[in-house]
Amino acid sequence: MSARKLLVVLAAAVLLVFSSASIAQKRDHFRIAWSIYAGWMPWSYADSQGIMDKWARKYGIKVDLVQVNDYVESVNQYTSGNVDGVTATNMDALTLPAASGVDTTAIILGDYSDGNDGIVLKNGQSLKDIKGRQVNLVQYSVSDYLLSRALQSIGMTQRDVKPVNTSDADIVGAYANPDVTAAVTWNPQLSVIESMPNSTLVFSSKQIPREILDLMIVNTQTLKNNPALGKALVGAWYEIMAKMAAGDTDALSKMAEAAGTDLAGYKHQLAATHLYTDPKNAAALMSDPELLKTMKKVATFSFKHGLLGPSAPGPGVVGIKTPAGVYGNKANIKLRFDPSFTKAYISAQ
Repeated sequence: MSARKLLVVLAAAVLLVFSSASIAQKRDHFRIAWSIYAGWMPWSYADSQGIMDKWARKYGIKVDLVQVNDYVESVNQYTSGNVDGVTATNMDALTLPAASGVDTTAIILGDYSDGNDGIVLKNGQSLKDIKGRQVNLVQYSVSDYLLSRALQSIGMTQRDVKPVNTSDADIVGAYANPDVTAAVTWNPQLSVIESMPNSTLVFSSKQIPREILDLMIVNTQTLKNNPALGKALVGAWYEIMAKMAAGDTDALSKMAEAAGTDLAGYKHQLAATHLYTDPKNAAALMSDPELLKTMKKVATFSFKHGLLGPSAPGPGVVGIKTPAGVYGNKANIKLRFDPSFTKAYISAQ
């Protein structure tokens, strides 16, 4: 190739890069995935009642909220770039997109599980009765983390049980099988399983408060190029949080129906969910050094279980950034907690 032709090709490539960046900055249509869980049902309400549309119009964009029935699949859809954001736990945000190299930002810290995740046994009265049993759960998810933390509390490890990977969409049906005597899951599935004959909840996330956090995560570059997306999501979320804080029966009933339960059942699930209905409290936790300590604990667990990749040299391979500092590799920050959108919402009220 001649030097002149090479210059033309290079010029075209540079033009393409700038053109792509320009398109990204002017983008006005986004897709956000969510799955059924007590703390994420507000997104169903935001969709069905036009609240998401209202906030999106305010910032001149369109946001499609896409329900995905399988939780892990919803996060995989985000990791592969098929959607711009997704509801996820803090652990899964780290081990799936961030560990895969997708720079990810948590813009909403919606709640922490305060009993919404649990371990249920048939014909067992205490956690110690789990020894030697097959345990059905969504492997490599937050359920795996809960199981390990529970076993640790009684001097056991996962070598003392037999984990069986089961999707959240299938776990209720699996537990109904007489041969399945132990399961780890989250609400609403947890409530259904716990109500089955001879079943006992022997450990829950209430015993490890503020470790299982439920987030809205968005691709960092998409957010940087399109801050309107963050503003619209946060605005819609806190409008609904205000309704929930006020005990809006109509709103709660619609969320309950979408979750496959009734109002009483949904309120039971919410009782095990520490919702941050006040945006000031959510922003404060994002900025609290406690969050970095929690993420260090989560990263250590994830590394021990090979969830940060087969070649990960240590638990800090992925940098995690919060306003309080950075845990892990500062040259490889892939998970960020950003309260700025929540703070902007607070200031605008």
